[in-house]
Amino acid sequence: MEMRLDGQTALITGGSRGIGKAIAESFAHAGASIMLVSRKPEGLEAAAAELIEATGADVAWHAGNTGDIAVAEAACDATIERFGSIDILVNNAATNPYAGPTIDVDLPRWDKTIQVNLTAPMFWTQTAWRRWMKDHGGNIINISSVGGLTTNPVIGVYDMTKSALIHLTEQLAAELAPTARVNAICPGLVKTDFARLLWEGESGDRVAQSYPMKRLGEVTDIANAALYLASDASSWMTGQHLVLDGGGQVAFSSVG
Repeated sequence: MEMRLDGQTALITGGSRGIGKAIAESFAHAGASIMLVSRKPEGLEAAAAELIEATGADVAWHAGNTGDIAVAEAACDATIERFGSIDILVNNAATNPYAGPTIDVDLPRWDKTIQVNLTAPMFWTQTAWRRWMKDHGGNIINISSVGGLTTNPVIGVYDMTKSALIHLTEQLAAELAPTARVNAICPGLVKTDFARLLWEGESGDRVAQSYPMKRLGEVTDIANAALYLASDASSWMTGQHLVLDGGGQVAFSSVG
């Protein structure tokens, strides 16, 4: 089956760069109209212009902090006003303000991580559901992480929110079916600016060699999976999380 999104509209948070932008381009090539959301207008304007030039799609943008529920309401309203629907919601925006042992995290950075990575996807989904999907159907894709499936001595707070996002995906899939589908993608280490400290230099090389596929992820790897989840090719799939990590979850562990 050809994976097409003709006549559909996708609202993508964190859509001006990295994984979000790659997903937007993939969807646009498949025929979708695109609403990009992130904090900085200049980044959104540039991303929209690049997408239009590359794909010829109808692309708009809405600036705001995705952790602000009022922004979710305004962006959903703007999407429906501009395009007439919200068929696909991609909850991609995330933050990681704290690195270190979870036991030492301070309250402001704990709250911010939960607000952006977990509370925001919940209420963006709720807003899109109430304004469009409840009556017309829809498709929600949450960008989680393989970190949500394990522990980590440095980014445990971030990973905790990603673990909760997987459970939220399952919960909402059960509640919103059969009207809307809800799935998640769990990337391993992908070469984005957001994760640059983790993959640049020797540390990235070590991670790549630990993966059976012997390379780090590219944003197109995640975008291709998102297109599958957004399209009718996955029409009998909901409540699932796709792990894309070059085989890292199944790699042999050294013993002794």
